[in-house]
Amino acid sequence: MDRAQKPEVNMGLRISTNVASINAQRQLSTNQGKLEHSLKALSSGKRIVNASDDAAGLAISENLRGQIAGIKQARNNAFNAQSLIQVAEGGLNEVTNIMIRLRELGVQAASDNISDVERGFLNEEAQLLIEEADRIAKTTRFGDQALLDGSTAGEQRDFHVGPFASDNDVISFSIDADVTRDNLSYGGIDLADKDSAKDALAVVDETMVEIGKSRASFGAVQSRLNMTVSNLDIQNENLSAANSRLADADIAYETAQAASSQILQQAAVGVLAQANQANNAALRLIG
Repeated sequence: MDRAQKPEVNMGLRISTNVASINAQRQLSTNQGKLEHSLKALSSGKRIVNASDDAAGLAISENLRGQIAGIKQARNNAFNAQSLIQVAEGGLNEVTNIMIRLRELGVQAASDNISDVERGFLNEEAQLLIEEADRIAKTTRFGDQALLDGSTAGEQRDFHVGPFASDNDVISFSIDADVTRDNLSYGGIDLADKDSAKDALAVVDETMVEIGKSRASFGAVQSRLNMTVSNLDIQNENLSAANSRLADADIAYETAQAASSQILQQAAVGVLAQANQANNAALRLIG
């Protein structure tokens, strides 16, 4: 039987074409690219430093990044809407305090343990409080928006509290509060005599009921906005985590890759130096 032929090993020495050197250069270039990518990832904190690294992942990540930015602004819009409601509710609270004081004065003036002269003093305070309540109603504003004088009654306010253009991303409500003395009739309160003082108590009761309705409306909207902000916070947290998994660099992995690439780069440089010395052996054969 013929012996099995062994594969021939090309042991030739070449001067014009140094194949070993070309191979070492290719490996060096590859390792250099890996090292540069790892360093970019470590310095930027991003796993995807070029679109070619993960084209689909980059597209998803950028969409998530835009959605997160929209959620953050929507959250600010919700906070600003809450601020508007709080300003209006604060004004209503002060008008309520004035009504409570007017009730106190009315009860005092309705009793015969004081004279008409003293009722005159009580009435003077009452008239000043009425003017102040009316002034609060007409001057309570958020920016240039009047809130308590009825000038915006029936006008719908839209607050964009979502990252998209859907109607579901908008909360709408109307500011119908009008606590001016002309609307609630507390401007006619008079404590000059006992009977007028008793009538004033009924007016105060009616006024406080109307103010209570407005405060309840504002409170309901504020409660909804609180839930909106809470939901936006949860969305922001979860979307940020999802985007991090897609785009953020794994520092442990990238440092290991950088160290490995540096070692292989040094090895490739050493091999390239040896490959470049192969021509000297061929030259010695010629000499």
